[in-house]
Amino acid sequence: MPTYDIAFVGTGDQADLKNPNPEGFAMNYYHAEGYEKLDDCELVACADLQRERAAAFASRFDIDDGDVFEDYERMLAEAEPDIVSISVWPEDHADVVLDCARADSVDAIHCEKPMDLTWGNSRRMAEGCREAGVQLTFNHMRRFKPTWVEARERIEDGAVGGLERVELAPGNIYDGGTHMIDFATGVAGDRPAEWVIGQVDYREENQWFGAHNENQAHAHWRYESGVDAVVSTGGDRSFVPADMRFVGSEGILEVGPEDAEGDLRWRAAGEEWNSETVEEGAWTDPIHDAVAHVVDCLESGEQPVIGAENALNSTEIIFGVWESARRRGRVEFPLGIDDNPLEAMVGSGDLDPQ
Repeated sequence: MPTYDIAFVGTGDQADLKNPNPEGFAMNYYHAEGYEKLDDCELVACADLQRERAAAFASRFDIDDGDVFEDYERMLAEAEPDIVSISVWPEDHADVVLDCARADSVDAIHCEKPMDLTWGNSRRMAEGCREAGVQLTFNHMRRFKPTWVEARERIEDGAVGGLERVELAPGNIYDGGTHMIDFATGVAGDRPAEWVIGQVDYREENQWFGAHNENQAHAHWRYESGVDAVVSTGGDRSFVPADMRFVGSEGILEVGPEDAEGDLRWRAAGEEWNSETVEEGAWTDPIHDAVAHVVDCLESGEQPVIGAENALNSTEIIFGVWESARRRGRVEFPLGIDDNPLEAMVGSGDLDPQ
């Protein structure tokens, strides 16, 4: 069994572990706990712009003082890691990912979500890693969340018949919603969407990790498989009576239904609801499972379900919703823009969250 040397870019502040907020979650601590559980992984180096943060991270995970860096490129050259976990703000993802991909030692990169601040950079880092032969994954760890796994398995086993429609109710589509859209895309067959039409409202500033998020959005898209999907964001302004609803030819399944017992329920047409409460464990467990999946796929050569190609499918939908709002019309895929339409509309004053 090979041993993989693991390094980290962006350690975050230990204080964020007790008080996560839109400025920081210190996610690499959770990544590191996942690697720490694996017999074939050794934590060898870390880098953060603030050395005291990197030093605190190193102390927690028994990384030598000599392997603590402020310059991640120097870390790559000196520590020569096999796998790098990246937890920096989205606007920096592409540059850091591609710098890591160019390092001779790096075979895999596991990056926090969302992919990047722009659609152009999202594509650029996926293409760069593909050309370099480097496995690139994103922390869409809720694909491993027990309730969501149970929901997917029931749908695949025919609990609702053939899947026809997905309805989603995240708080926003970019930060939290990327998990739901990624999951729905997986349930729909991990195929791209054909088109999207949507609209947004942004009257109060709502930034997560330096990126604007709408206050409310409604959108409809169709996957190449023929499955339709709708998203309604904005908390209690959503019309979807669950976190996620999957409508099939023979029934309905809901994840996180409102005002219902259990965190998962389903029924055939005309029948009573069946409900189930799934043992979840710690909220960090799916992060650890995602890390284990990253390492397993690197060893086996299999394509990770949280890999860049699948992430591009869901990210295209997100930027497509905002582009539809900018154009005031339906957007056909593939998406032919490079920027972030929401950021552009805020910058131009077309949307004024004041």
